[in-house]
Amino acid sequence: MQSEKLIQEIAIPPFNLHRFLKTVFDPKKGEKLAILIDLENPEELKDFDFLNKNGHEAQKKAYEIFYQGLKRGEMQAFELESVDFFAYQMTGGSNLELPSTVVSSQGEVLKLCDVYTKYEIILCIGAFSATAPLTLAAKEYDFRGATIPGLNDIVLNTGLATDYIQVCQCTEKMRQGMTGADSADVDFEVGSAKFHLHFYLGDQVAQKNDGICHECKHVVNLPAGKVYFIPYDAEGSFPMKFDDGTLAALTVSKGRIKKVNLISGDQKKVDELQGKIDNDKAVGIIGELGFGTQIIPHSGCNVQDGKVFGTFHFGIGRNDHLHGSVTLSRFIDIKNATHEDILFSQEKTPEIKVVRFSIKRNGKEELVIENDEPKEYLKSLIS
Repeated sequence: MQSEKLIQEIAIPPFNLHRFLKTVFDPKKGEKLAILIDLENPEELKDFDFLNKNGHEAQKKAYEIFYQGLKRGEMQAFELESVDFFAYQMTGGSNLELPSTVVSSQGEVLKLCDVYTKYEIILCIGAFSATAPLTLAAKEYDFRGATIPGLNDIVLNTGLATDYIQVCQCTEKMRQGMTGADSADVDFEVGSAKFHLHFYLGDQVAQKNDGICHECKHVVNLPAGKVYFIPYDAEGSFPMKFDDGTLAALTVSKGRIKKVNLISGDQKKVDELQGKIDNDKAVGIIGELGFGTQIIPHSGCNVQDGKVFGTFHFGIGRNDHLHGSVTLSRFIDIKNATHEDILFSQEKTPEIKVVRFSIKRNGKEELVIENDEPKEYLKSLIS
C-alpha cells in the first residue's frame, strides 16, 4: 500500500514534552496551566486515587507524561506560575457539553468556569473529545487549549511526537491546494453494492487544524493535521461501519442523513441510529468533510486516525467548533449534541472500498483518491 510505504519512510523521533509544549503552546513566563481529565467518578482524583484503579489509560498518561513531566522540570523551564490537575464527570459522548463542576487533586469541588478564568493554557485528556465545548469556552474566557481524546502509546509516540512546525507547514500546503473547491464526489463499493455521495462546497475557503495554538481564544484537537470543509449541501448515499463491525447503507438528502439500512451485522445498531435521526434532525446533519495530512500510522484511535494522510471523514452533528452553524440550539435534546467522525481508511474500514474521490476546483476536476489510495494530486500537496 502506497500510504503505508510513505509512513515507513518517515522517521519520527521519541516524544519530547518540552518540544511539544513549545511548538503547540509557546508558554510564556508567569502563565498557569491546567490539565483536565474525565472520570466516571471524579472524586477518585483526590490524592490521585484513580491511578490505583483498573483502566483509565488516557487519564493515567495525562498524569504520568504531562502532569509529572511538567512538575519534574518543564514547569520551571517555561517559568510557569502553576500547573494543576482536575477531573470532571465523564460525558459519555464526543463533544457533548461538559459538567459545571470539577474536582481538584485535593478533593475540592470547584466550578469549571473558575478554572477557565484562572488558567491561560488548558490541556484536556480523556476518553471523549471535548473540543466543541472547550472551543466555545476559550472564546468566552480568553484562554487557549488542546484536547487529546483516547490518548494511547501509539498516539503519544507518533502523532504527538511529530514536529508540529512541519505539520503546520504541510497542512497549510494541502489547504491551499484544496481551498476554493466547488464540489466533491465520492464513490464507494461494499461487495456488489455501489454508493455515490455528492457534496456542494460552494467555492469556500478550506479550513485547517494544524496543531499550533499560540493565541488565546483558540483550541486545537490533537494529534492535529487535517484540512476540512463545512458542506453547504450533500445528496446521495454512503456506507458506514459501526464500532462492532455492523455495516449500514445511509441515504442523504439536503445535507442530512435520512435513512439507515442494514447491510450486515446488528439490526439494533441500525434501528438505534435511525431513531436518533428521526427524533432529532440535527443528529444526522453532515457538518464536516475532512482530510488527513500527517504521515503517521493508524493507532486505533479516531483522533489520530482521522489525521493520517490518505484518510478522510464525514463529521456528523454539531460543528460550531469548526465555524459551522450546527449549534446546540439546533438539537431538541442537548444530550444528542455530539460531533462524531465517520472515518474511511484501509485499516479501519477494509470492507468499504473507496473507488473514486474527486474534488472540483477552479473549473477542473482533481482526482484525490482512487481504489483506496491517495493519487498524485493529493500527494503533491504534501511533498
